[in-house]
Amino acid sequence: MNTINVNSEIGKLKKVILKRPGREIENLTPEYLKELLFDDIPYLPNMQKEHDGFAQVLRDRDIEVLYLENLMTEALSNDTQKEEFIDSFLKESNYLYGYTLGKVKEFLLNFSTDKIVERIMGGIRTDEINIPKKKSLLALTLKYPFYVSPMPNLYFTRDPAASIGNGISISKMKEPARRKESLFIKFIIENHPMFKDSKPPVWLDRNYKFSIEGGDMLVLSESVLAIGISERTTAAAIEHIAKNLFAQQGKITKVLAVNIPKSRAFMHLDTVFTMLDHNKFSIHPKILDQNGKIDVYILEKGDSETTLQITHKEQIDDALKSALGLDEIEFIACGGGDVIAAPREQWADGTNTLAIAPGVVITYDRNDVTNKIFRERGLETIEIASAELSRGRGGPRCMSMPIYRED
Repeated sequence: MNTINVNSEIGKLKKVILKRPGREIENLTPEYLKELLFDDIPYLPNMQKEHDGFAQVLRDRDIEVLYLENLMTEALSNDTQKEEFIDSFLKESNYLYGYTLGKVKEFLLNFSTDKIVERIMGGIRTDEINIPKKKSLLALTLKYPFYVSPMPNLYFTRDPAASIGNGISISKMKEPARRKESLFIKFIIENHPMFKDSKPPVWLDRNYKFSIEGGDMLVLSESVLAIGISERTTAAAIEHIAKNLFAQQGKITKVLAVNIPKSRAFMHLDTVFTMLDHNKFSIHPKILDQNGKIDVYILEKGDSETTLQITHKEQIDDALKSALGLDEIEFIACGGGDVIAAPREQWADGTNTLAIAPGVVITYDRNDVTNKIFRERGLETIEIASAELSRGRGGPRCMSMPIYRED
């Protein structure tokens, strides 16, 4: 039996990976918000309550919830794996070297496995490790308060990887603050008992030169994948994974590359466009030009494994109808397309829905205009509390990495 099985955005969700917000959130300070990709500082106790509520909604629908932190702990089952992971992680830190790097590694190895994972995710402050100043110029001159930066974006488990068919794409993250997140996925896939024996294929690994992130990848059907050309995902990476899928995966025959505006507000494709039902999609109208057009490039296999055939369309509904074999497409505009409500609710992830079955979606409660329209259009809309979760700039889809859906 395949450990990973994701052939659509809307198949009944059976198994998903989440990350419960932890001490990494409390290591946010105003001075380093921009560097760590946050606009505000959430209040952790309330944020955890909201996230626990999200997880319970999933469990109430018979969806198995797996936590990234637990999977990572279970993947490091012996001292060799622990040391290998610590070495790999610290090697990718931008400024640790020599004596200081050795002391940080020594500090981590003193903890139990779960605490090692928690410390690496949460960040290691300089005042937690006693490094003699006379032995380290770095320790003597470093003004940044962390030897290991906190990883507050980890609760957005969608981005470090994407399940496609029975395999996975492990992301080359664009921003330095998030780049090491996909290292957790790599170690889990290679070492966790759930994945180690079944050996799911890796369609793209995290060492690829150009960036690509899971939030830009939507599995529209068994044969069609949509990927956003976005602020975080490059055209080069889309070409690369398309060629890999056509050559190795067998079922994906079309990749729709959707060229969305490059801005923080439109960070990934799933912040402006998601699938709700067989022919229903949420969309933020601001991604379309004044004539209702957007560039969509349909990638198909070329004459060889190294070439592609590319068709250009300017109407996203035409591209979707053609690729998915549908007669009609129904778009539901965020905020009803209202000039004020649409951008306000898109900023709070009104378009970032998580479908857990055809026509059943999880949304943030704060996006009342969009949620009302969803219900009017026949969608079962499950709202979750979002006062603190939404401060990180990601919604229910961003916070979830499905690994198993019914076909």
